[in-house]
Amino acid sequence: MEVQIEKWVYGGCGLARHNGRVVLVPYVLPGERVEIEVVREKPGLIEGRCLRRVEESSERAPAPCPAFEKCGGCHYQHAPAEFQVARKVEILREALRRVGKLDAPEEIGVRTGEPWGYRNRSQFHLDREGRIGMLAWASNDLVPLESCPIAAPAINEALAALREMAKDRRWPRFVREIELFTNGERTMLNVLSTEGARGVAGQFFEWAGEKIRGANEGSLDYEAAGETLRVSHGSFFQVNRFLTGDLVECALEGAEGGSALDLYSGAGLFSLPLARRFEQVDAVETDSSAVRDLEHNAGRAGLKVTAHRLQSEQYLEGLEAAPDFVLADPPRSGLGKHVVKHLARLKPAKMTIVSCDPATLARDLAGLLGAGYRIESMTLVDLFPQTFHVETVTRLALS
Repeated sequence: MEVQIEKWVYGGCGLARHNGRVVLVPYVLPGERVEIEVVREKPGLIEGRCLRRVEESSERAPAPCPAFEKCGGCHYQHAPAEFQVARKVEILREALRRVGKLDAPEEIGVRTGEPWGYRNRSQFHLDREGRIGMLAWASNDLVPLESCPIAAPAINEALAALREMAKDRRWPRFVREIELFTNGERTMLNVLSTEGARGVAGQFFEWAGEKIRGANEGSLDYEAAGETLRVSHGSFFQVNRFLTGDLVECALEGAEGGSALDLYSGAGLFSLPLARRFEQVDAVETDSSAVRDLEHNAGRAGLKVTAHRLQSEQYLEGLEAAPDFVLADPPRSGLGKHVVKHLARLKPAKMTIVSCDPATLARDLAGLLGAGYRIESMTLVDLFPQTFHVETVTRLALS
């Protein structure tokens, strides 16, 4: 079957149409005509795999990673960075229109950084032979990797050390997924999953610490946005080592006053800069590890931040007066209707939403704009080059 690719859509695929059905194909570019193999069919939808490019886009670029199109970690290595960002802006606009039934601002700002070697945190899968890599697209098949071009150099150094360790009889063959998180000098190792839910002995981490500086530590200090932040195992932190400061600057531009609220605060990436701009800062986070990190980070910096270990909707339920400013950095699922309802009730004068999913952002914005807010600005911060993921900073004000 031959199809003409119309555009990229959120999720990493190119979209085409065939006999009234949508066709989704990975690793293609808009404008290309491709011959595909049908992988899966659903009512109104065909998922395909490109067999041959009949007509190739002039924008196509050689992918630097030999595992590209095998490994499922990257989706856009076959396109220049500028092309990727322009298409992401289009995808964001379409999601706002389709899901939220609203028009994006005439101008969406863009902030970009180095498109390679940017990830400070990466997850890798392992098999019983001790091979380390990523899973293939939409599959549980392991693609072994020598290195990852979007990972920070320290992560690739740790990856090389782990490959050597896996040759040793001491290597725990039941480990199935690990995480590496680095500040450039130290790299923490975390075992995310094991076969049969078996535990990993402490001796393994001591051994890893001999090969990888920081591997056996429970936290590391990370310099970001002018602050020093302790980040422990399990605490959420942004993955782009080049653009974290830009993200904070963009989200908090012009924000100052008496009181601020940081929802989904994590280890305090936004809370600490907020405490330098506002007299009172409340930070809301459910993860106990992140709350402990936040309190440690604020105390070390001599900043006053009151941490609340609660769900955001639980905290907002008990709030009667609106703060001057709200910063929300929710997970991929977005704010959700309950948080939007409470924010609409409280009506803080200014809000910033940091979103990693255009569809849930569109849904949340539809509710807030319906409650009387207007979009002051919208900026795409390209935290995830070579992938379909989109980070958006939206600043809102009451009309």
